[in-house]
Amino acid sequence: MPSSHLCGAAPPSTQTPALAPIWLLALAAGCSVANVYFAQPLLDALAAAFDISHGAVGGVVTATQLGCLLSLVLLVPLGDQIERRRLMLAQMAGLVLALGGVALASSATGLMVGMLAIGLMGTAMTQGLIAYAAAIAAPAERGRVVGVVQSGVFAGLLLARVFSGAVSDMAGWRGVYMVSAAGMLVLAVLLWRQLPVTSVHAQPTLSYQQLLASMWQLLRSNRVLQVRGMLALCMFAAFNIFWSALVLPLSAAPWSYSHTAIGAFGLVGVVGALAATRAGHWADRGWSQRTTLAALLVLLLAWWPLAYMPQSVMALMLGIVLLDMGGQALHVVNQHLIFQQSSSAPSRLVGLYMLFYAAGSGAGALGATAMYAHHGWLGVCALGAAVSCAALLWWWMTRRYGQSTNG
Repeated sequence: MPSSHLCGAAPPSTQTPALAPIWLLALAAGCSVANVYFAQPLLDALAAAFDISHGAVGGVVTATQLGCLLSLVLLVPLGDQIERRRLMLAQMAGLVLALGGVALASSATGLMVGMLAIGLMGTAMTQGLIAYAAAIAAPAERGRVVGVVQSGVFAGLLLARVFSGAVSDMAGWRGVYMVSAAGMLVLAVLLWRQLPVTSVHAQPTLSYQQLLASMWQLLRSNRVLQVRGMLALCMFAAFNIFWSALVLPLSAAPWSYSHTAIGAFGLVGVVGALAATRAGHWADRGWSQRTTLAALLVLLLAWWPLAYMPQSVMALMLGIVLLDMGGQALHVVNQHLIFQQSSSAPSRLVGLYMLFYAAGSGAGALGATAMYAHHGWLGVCALGAAVSCAALLWWWMTRRYGQSTNG
């Protein structure tokens, strides 16, 4: 298919973009987002390598999430002003350098700076690839094409811990970032060779400063975004409270699991995530608030079996399923309600919503490792349950906002 059809320069048609570039975008998006989560199964190794206490090592994940937050504010909006292919390749180069910097880090400060850069560039790449997919797709196929790339993001999130754990067992934690840097460099070459320049993209009607200011105005005026963003903050904090602390007890006696085994627990969550796919259908039927309540109750319930992890691996697996089920269902309903309120600025809405995600993830990681250092695994579960309770209480106080037809 000619590249002009891919980038939107051809007359409108029902043609679908070439399958290979779309799957290449999905692969690149999955690999980009995976870089942000490689550190979670490695926190014990990073603590030992840089002499960081278990109470403070969560700052590694927090630094990455701070990079995500800065990216959503400062880099993602550039997709409306700079040709997307060139912008993505520049960001890919930055991501390769950040990965190399972490692999060669010789101090805790260098590690933190490198992690921040990975969050900055990895997030920009992921969001840019999704926007690029939407730009090259024929209007009639845009939803399906973007869905393929989103599936790559989900796979990257799911497999990041598995990859990180397996490679670290074979080549050490530095090997994880070296291998990823090499892989991203190969992907950069493939993207450069196979993806066309987008000749049609959003024209900059605002300056960069005005674009950033408009995001603040949108956040101030959109009450549904504020309410659902706070729910997302609590939910992603709960996620990272669990995943950031899990490696600490499982890597120690009496379990002494390998990083591969610890990372493989991430695969268990796919059951819960798949079960949550019905949430979008229920939201479409006007049951957004009922689905939100059910999701929050499941999220809270998850901490009960998780607390029994020292006695039962099966309880741990059940808790992971419930945690992912509740979290994913809430995430789907949040996005449904936010986009239902306004369709005039979808990119900025995504960026603003994901700001809450980044803030919650970073706070959860830092709080989890500090709690584990002082109160052990039960303290971690108590913190996760408290955050989940806070989300439930927040929903109850603000449930009149974002009410669907039969919500």
